[in-house]
Amino acid sequence: MASEAHGGGATGYIVHHLTPLSVGEGFWTLHLDTLFISAVLGGIFLLVFKRVADNATAGVPGGMQNFAEMLVEFVDTQVKDAFHGKSALIAPLSLSIFVWIWLMNFMDLIPVDLLPMVGAVLGLEYLRVVPSTDLNATFGMSISVFLLIIFYSIKIKGGIGFAKEMLLNPFGKWMIPFNLLLKVVEEVARPVSLALRLFGNMYAGELIFILIALLPWFIQPILGFPWAVFHILIITLQAFIFMVLTIVYLSLAHEDH
Repeated sequence: MASEAHGGGATGYIVHHLTPLSVGEGFWTLHLDTLFISAVLGGIFLLVFKRVADNATAGVPGGMQNFAEMLVEFVDTQVKDAFHGKSALIAPLSLSIFVWIWLMNFMDLIPVDLLPMVGAVLGLEYLRVVPSTDLNATFGMSISVFLLIIFYSIKIKGGIGFAKEMLLNPFGKWMIPFNLLLKVVEEVARPVSLALRLFGNMYAGELIFILIALLPWFIQPILGFPWAVFHILIITLQAFIFMVLTIVYLSLAHEDH
């Protein structure tokens, strides 16, 4: 069993795989594996799509160009359906969110011991290979979306309009403290729900793969393959949900009542 490779048995094996490679203490702790893998996956996305754009042809497109065009068209359709404002940023942002999160989630399909074993050869004690199972990563992305929501709310509505929306809705000027409380809860709930939804689903999926790896070797393919096939749907769905909710939230921020 895989747990025999680590001291502490099954519990030690699980804890080891869910512990990030980190430096620093407290609030300033940096999860180096999350930062490195996220950056590498983002770089892969940029390089592949840039190469496709540079080699794009009006004639018979190749397979990669076909795939990229289908993906861009799919994202553009979601933006047209859900976003009712005018912004040159939303479509590229949505495409980046969808592909980047999907690539992070896809790391969950790599055998759980493969990259940690490579890391051990390089002298790394810990290596957590799925960035979206790190709450710091999911909150980092959701907070970035939250800041864009605030930015566009102020830009479209103006400072006074944004203040009125926060203070006077939904019960008027006599209920300003209560209105503000409701709006703060509503606004904060958006990044929190975005982060926790993605983190929870991916963390649970990774934990199941780790538990399967603890089973005898002849049982692992029987359970691992069906779960991997099902998990392809999960990783795609989670990337899609994060993208669509981002579009919807930014669309609401662009509405000027």
